[in-house]
Amino acid sequence: MFDSAPETVEDFNERLIAVGGDLPKRMKQCADFIHGNSERIAFSTVADLAQGAGIQPSAVMRFCQLLGFSGYSEMQKLFRENYSGGWPDYASRLHNLKEARSDHPTALLAEFIEAGRQSLENLTATIDPESFGRAVEVLAEAPMIHLIGFRRAFPVASYLAYSFEKMDVSAILHDGVGKLNPRHAMRKGDVVIAITFSPYSQETIDLAAYARGMGNQVIAITDSLTSPLRRLDVVPLSVSEVDVGAFRGLAATISLAVALSVAVGAARESKEKQALRES
Repeated sequence: MFDSAPETVEDFNERLIAVGGDLPKRMKQCADFIHGNSERIAFSTVADLAQGAGIQPSAVMRFCQLLGFSGYSEMQKLFRENYSGGWPDYASRLHNLKEARSDHPTALLAEFIEAGRQSLENLTATIDPESFGRAVEVLAEAPMIHLIGFRRAFPVASYLAYSFEKMDVSAILHDGVGKLNPRHAMRKGDVVIAITFSPYSQETIDLAAYARGMGNQVIAITDSLTSPLRRLDVVPLSVSEVDVGAFRGLAATISLAVALSVAVGAARESKEKQALRES
């Protein structure tokens, strides 16, 4: 599909976004795993990467070629050149905990603690500082913020509603109670925070698309470069949670939400003080 390999990780991510909606299932699994574990690529073998993504090594090789690399070694070289160092081997620790096969509840707690720590470490790699700054800027100017998050994302949307209320920031939580249609509360110029993770909530995607159709800006808190929200020209805030079995926590996502809400509150307060000085 591409004549040459991407020269930077940023180019790599842009290329993933460009093909994200058209990727086959196995290729999408590989893309999502790489996005959430980018620093691991520098020291992983093809077999390691394939196991982590739940695919065959041959699928990893096809994925590399799809994005313009000659093979896995060329893609790995790109990530090694951008490796910042200091990546803790949490995956090995989690593996060791599972191999212990302890039935004591504290062993399970330890697994979730380690998964949460790894998720927080990954957040430093997945979040784009420019996008985060842009999100704060947009939200600080918003006349009304609409919060959309269902199922696993609902606690995050609820926390943002609580936090904004404490800081006197105008916000509406769309919780879907009574099957009421929340889009009627949206006005031109409002800003939406849409939160959804794989498997993605269609209600969240539809409401975000409606907002973009009005010309309103959308801040998307989501988990992969192939998320359907990214195709709506949003301000993306990427966060990936490490799972324990079939269960995923919200350690990194809640941390992101806390930082976002506090930053917006501080930015608004600063603007209000500036307006008072100028009046």
